[in-house]
Amino acid sequence: MPPTDALRGAYCPLIVPFSEGKVDYDTYGKLIERQIAEGTHGLLVNATSGEPTMLTLQERADLVEFVIRTSAGRRPVCAGTGSESFDENASLIDRFDKAGADSILVVTPFYSAPPQRGVVSYFASLGARTKRPFLIYHIPARAGFTLTVDTLAALKDNVPHFCGLKNTDTDVGLVTGAFARLGRDFRIFAGLELPTLPMLGIGGCGMMITASNVAPRMVSQLYDTFAKGDIDGAIALNLKLYPLFRGVALESSPIPVKYMLKRLGVVNTNEHRTPMVPASPETERQLDKVLADIGLV
Repeated sequence: MPPTDALRGAYCPLIVPFSEGKVDYDTYGKLIERQIAEGTHGLLVNATSGEPTMLTLQERADLVEFVIRTSAGRRPVCAGTGSESFDENASLIDRFDKAGADSILVVTPFYSAPPQRGVVSYFASLGARTKRPFLIYHIPARAGFTLTVDTLAALKDNVPHFCGLKNTDTDVGLVTGAFARLGRDFRIFAGLELPTLPMLGIGGCGMMITASNVAPRMVSQLYDTFAKGDIDGAIALNLKLYPLFRGVALESSPIPVKYMLKRLGVVNTNEHRTPMVPASPETERQLDKVLADIGLV
């Protein structure tokens, strides 16, 4: 099976539980097992839900290796780097490659505001460090950088195993343009909840959305239902998930998700590292209603 065949379906961008400031690996292991038991198709480490910019380089590497060991081949693991530093990214890619990650995800540079040609050079050099499926994390609202179709095509010319995006954006024009230029085998995962079903409808291969931390079974069923051609069923599931899809955006991710996981008893505490903080009392009240509306409490 080509490595890219595993790049489809509902991948959960795992949150990272903390206890007194430290990564709580016991709870993290339980989160992984819950995702597998609930039917999630893949596991994504060090995406926004995992608060990677609040983690050290060592912690990000350790988390990926922990997920690979714990999942033990039961689910594909996509390893994110969560860094802008070229040297940090290079170091993590080398380590993920050695650990056996199934694919690697690198976020676009943030803060530096590079030109498109700079990003081509950046990703071409990073992509050359591995032969594993290589994806870009496109998140313009947080990174302040927007990819173009020309840049995607230039990257593909330089890195043949550059195979897709986590597209945390609402721009369907970029998605359609990428398929028109690079072909339908190019993998594009929806990275935002509300555009997920439309992204599937124009050719997306799946979703990497934080809501799957809360309702993994329903999110994976949304993909499965659409993939088997039951469009009415997918629309019905999307409507059922609508309160959750809105709720995860009430505050910066993953603040709402961590609160809901605590409310469901999945984690013991919704602890964050500064400058992130737990949900406000008003947000908590709204999220309690969300969980009731979708039938989880």
